Amino acid sequence: MESSDLILVCFALTTETGPFRRVARQRPRVRILVTGMGPRNAEATLRTWLTRNRPAWVATCGFAGGLDPALEHGAVVFEADQDFPHSAALLAAGARAGRFHCSPTIAVTAADKQRLREETGAAAVEMESGVIRAVCREHGVPSATVRAISDVARETLPLDFNRLAAPDWRVDYFKLAGAILGTPGKLGELLRLQRQTRQAAVRLAAVLAAVTAG
Repeated sequence: MESSDLILVCFALTTETGPFRRVARQRPRVRILVTGMGPRNAEATLRTWLTRNRPAWVATCGFAGGLDPALEHGAVVFEADQDFPHSAALLAAGARAGRFHCSPTIAVTAADKQRLREETGAAAVEMESGVIRAVCREHGVPSATVRAISDVARETLPLDFNRLAAPDWRVDYFKLAGAILGTPGKLGELLRLQRQTRQAAVRLAAVLAAVTAG
């Protein structure tokens, strides 16, 4: 398969893509791939896509939990291969360099995040980028993780989202509805988290717009 000038931007969930989709419509080279949550879904979806396409580079994007206490909501953090062509552009766009820890589960509590920070020294935690970038290395494609902080190190998520996912990491909406009905006091926290993720998606889209403009 011949190389192309395509840019592949991966997200775990459709809800993470909204603001950037508006940008991507003006970028003929850009392709968005929604992989699904978790390493297994991410790997399978990317491998299938790569059987038909060979991009110039890949960015694995979306939200991440903060582990570094200095990172605030909406901060955009990146970690890139040495041969990734746009590290300088990411810095110029306001992203900051930092290491990611890829966890098999969602880091829910502030205590979870503190423990991961102490064990790994990473700046942020997410679930898909490790396997996505490993597959890219297999194919000789430069890649970077570019993620916005949706929940900070000192913050505990309003629900344990690990318990609300099906075994394949799809959201179980019946469990989610039951959890909300069972703890109505959490509704305000969930709405706050929703606002935070929307703001994070806007910040992420602005950074990605800058690095995909060429």
